[in-house]
Amino acid sequence: MELTTPARVGIFATGLVALFATALGVGNAVGPVVDPPPTGDEAMAEHAGEGAESMAGASEHGGDHLPGGLMVSQDGYTLELAVTRLQPGSSVPLAFTVSDDDGAPLTSYDVEHEKQLHLIVVRRDGTGFQHVHPELDATSGEWSTDVALSAGPWRVLADFVPAGADEGITLGADLAVAGDFEPVQPPDQSRTSQVGDYTVTIEGDLVAGEDADLTLTVEKDGQPVTDLQPYLGANGHLVALRDGDLAYLHVHPEDDGTAGPEIGFVAEVPSAGRYFLYLDFLHGDVVRTATFTLEASR
Repeated sequence: MELTTPARVGIFATGLVALFATALGVGNAVGPVVDPPPTGDEAMAEHAGEGAESMAGASEHGGDHLPGGLMVSQDGYTLELAVTRLQPGSSVPLAFTVSDDDGAPLTSYDVEHEKQLHLIVVRRDGTGFQHVHPELDATSGEWSTDVALSAGPWRVLADFVPAGADEGITLGADLAVAGDFEPVQPPDQSRTSQVGDYTVTIEGDLVAGEDADLTLTVEKDGQPVTDLQPYLGANGHLVALRDGDLAYLHVHPEDDGTAGPEIGFVAEVPSAGRYFLYLDFLHGDVVRTATFTLEASR
């Protein structure tokens, strides 16, 4: 039987409806259609974009720049250890240079806190802290000093101001010391430090992204120490390092005109977590170091 034109159109339309219904059912069964994951250069470009976005977010939440001591090179300067692997000992020679963009050793520094360069040497678990002031060979640009090293991974931090620069720089480099190593597990909080006959306590709480007032009180044999000697331009010098990456954080002293027993500082930490704090104070012509651990809240 020959179909008329209207009949043919009707059958064709019915077929389209059936086909659409079938496709819809298959689509619901297998879920939505998505673009395939990027591969090769596309994947690398996408990952780089995510990294840039993450860094932007970190900048928004963590300030305009990273804490000091995280990089071996920054702002055109590079910290170069003469030797990166050493043997343990109580007086181990340590030498290094700071080079500029052209690879030439930096030989001219501004004085900050009464010294041209402050060197921090600390084991990765926060122990063995030393704050020393090496000697500069003005001809070669090499700094040198002796430090006490036990087996394990160490971090060397150089804090300095290049001559004529607007602000200081802190560079960091890793140092490996041979021998069996058993890391020390630090406490979450440790507010009292015993240093020989001296007891030092710390008051104040760290809050990420905010200035924190810290007060350290020094006593000897249970009596307040009221004749602290000036050290590096203040009654004491406080260093704060973040557990994990040992980021070097800025701590500013507050001078109330007294010589103890209280020493005031203002500290700002960029993130929540555990921090190591080290107070160097001078009394009886001897520099002593008190150590603390504080947990910063969000």
